[in-house]
Amino acid sequence: MTSPSLTVHPVPSMGAEDVVVSPDGLVLTGTEDGAIWSLDPRTGSTRRVADTGGRPLGLELLDGEHLAVCDAERGLLRVSLASGAVEVLLDRVDGEPMKFCNNAAVASDGTIWFSDSSLHFGVARWKDDFVQDTRTGRLLRRDPDGRVTVALDGLAFANGVALAAVESYVCVAECRGRTVVRLWLSGPRAGERDHLVTDLPGYPDNISRGSDGLIWVAVASPVDALVERLGSAPMVLRRAVTRIPEALQPKPARTIRVQAYDDDGRLVHDLDLAPPGHGPGYHMVTGVREHDGRVWMGSLHEPSVAVHDLA
Repeated sequence: MTSPSLTVHPVPSMGAEDVVVSPDGLVLTGTEDGAIWSLDPRTGSTRRVADTGGRPLGLELLDGEHLAVCDAERGLLRVSLASGAVEVLLDRVDGEPMKFCNNAAVASDGTIWFSDSSLHFGVARWKDDFVQDTRTGRLLRRDPDGRVTVALDGLAFANGVALAAVESYVCVAECRGRTVVRLWLSGPRAGERDHLVTDLPGYPDNISRGSDGLIWVAVASPVDALVERLGSAPMVLRRAVTRIPEALQPKPARTIRVQAYDDDGRLVHDLDLAPPGHGPGYHMVTGVREHDGRVWMGSLHEPSVAVHDLA
């Protein structure tokens, strides 16, 4: 499907949640059946790279030969792009299994920063954590020697992770909090925590640093007034809401929105490509990656990835 602002490339399975672009221009994504796909946007052809045996979410280039994959069911993985071999780098923290490994960013020295969205709920029950607002998300760090530390905790559904271009800070999206939290890694503020951006116009999912040096944020859905009101309701009521049958629960608006911020938190791009009422096309962007002037997007609920040319 092609529109004046968006080109959609199908992949063979549902739920192409995140996207990353390899140096040779191939687009990689993971789907709900456990597959990692490579898409050639010039021909539209796809190739199955690997099968994680779980639910791959965030993808990052680890080196020239491997992907770092955040698998919501299996943990942090290393996947060979050539053979498809899958190695579990980490599935436990302090002896406890991770519930919801979600997204990552890889530093130049091989350090992997990654999010664990909840201590209570896995990917199949992400709405439970979102509505109950457990604030048990974490940002973790895996050093090249395998040592793992918790860098930030108490996050409101920790999601996307990105590093500054000069790696002076790492940031993590708080989906439920509608913020991007920043942890300074160097300079006079090293070790301090603040926000890159607050009061986002919706609920952020994956984030990434583009080739333009900006921090790109996928806004999966706009602010929901009911969800916001529930945030101050007693926990017993929030838990009751999550027991309502799925068919009766509120549905996110069908939007396509991504934003980009500079290191000072200034909004540089705000791409609202499918405002409410636009129609039944591509929707709910959960992954975003700017690469050489093209903005690639993934969606938890689509069997495809989409691209928008900034020019």
